[in-house]
Amino acid sequence: MNHPEWYALGAFVVSFILQFLVIHFTHKHSFFIDSHMEEKPQNFHDISTPRAGGIGIVAGMLFLFLTPLGWKLLFSVFLAFLSGIFEDYHHSLSPRRRLALQGIAALSAIWLTGSVVTYLGLGISMPYWVGILFSTFAIVGMMNAVNIIDGFNGLASGVIFLVLFSFAFTAYRQENFEILYIILVTGGATLGFFLLNFPKGKIFLGDGGAYLLGFIVAIIGIFLASKYESVSPWYVFAIFIYPVWEVLFSIMRKLYTGISPMQPDSYHFHMLVYRQITRSNPLTALLIIVFVLPFIIFSTIYYGRSISNIIIACCFIVFYVIFYYYLYKKDIQN
Repeated sequence: MNHPEWYALGAFVVSFILQFLVIHFTHKHSFFIDSHMEEKPQNFHDISTPRAGGIGIVAGMLFLFLTPLGWKLLFSVFLAFLSGIFEDYHHSLSPRRRLALQGIAALSAIWLTGSVVTYLGLGISMPYWVGILFSTFAIVGMMNAVNIIDGFNGLASGVIFLVLFSFAFTAYRQENFEILYIILVTGGATLGFFLLNFPKGKIFLGDGGAYLLGFIVAIIGIFLASKYESVSPWYVFAIFIYPVWEVLFSIMRKLYTGISPMQPDSYHFHMLVYRQITRSNPLTALLIIVFVLPFIIFSTIYYGRSISNIIIACCFIVFYVIFYYYLYKKDIQN
């Protein structure tokens, strides 16, 4: 498609305008509002704020469907969005139904795009049916991982930008300009949200926006890893290492302390950074993005090398754990 930058600009304009309208109407009619008065671990804002940023993003992403591949993703994108927006609106969607919607979104995207990871690098292959299960699990996992890190202004969307920049470079190197178009449009729609979320937090992603962005970057990663032998699946893993490790580490520490992994708490990495270092909502996001950035840069440089990306991911985990326990000890001492 000629001049994809203009379509990305269109996605940005649509998203940005819709964000303004959502902010106005949600405050006027008191729906989709995340109250600052609620007692919950992830509450770090001072005023009641609409959690419906996904509406503007999904509207901007309608430009995706001007390509054959984007059109194939239409059904899946809306299912991913719906799995969260119902929760944002009236908190009535059960976890089982939410996971079912996410699973259907993932399976439909895999089927329609033919994107199934069956080779993990290092000589490790999987049967096709195992690859379908693995790819579905990876997409659903990434959707929820992005939602977990969506705790501060610009954090989740900032990390998504880093991932999209990396994927754009990789897609360009593979000369796949259709997937590059999808990446640029997603980036434009996300930017329309980001400018109203960071630094002031005029609007939040909400579950709908977080699941949507997690879904689209996951399916892009699955597509690149499954279609090109020169793109290592471990590169995709390393690019996603921050949100993925945040979820895995959270599950492990909760099980270790006898807490249900489904129980919200106030000991995620970004929360400790806020309490023990920054005491600033936007600065917390900025600091973590700076921390993540070098790992994404090196993963992008070595996108075709499995061993290099395994080492990069392991280095991130080591630094994360060291910083986490340093901040955790300070937190419990205070």
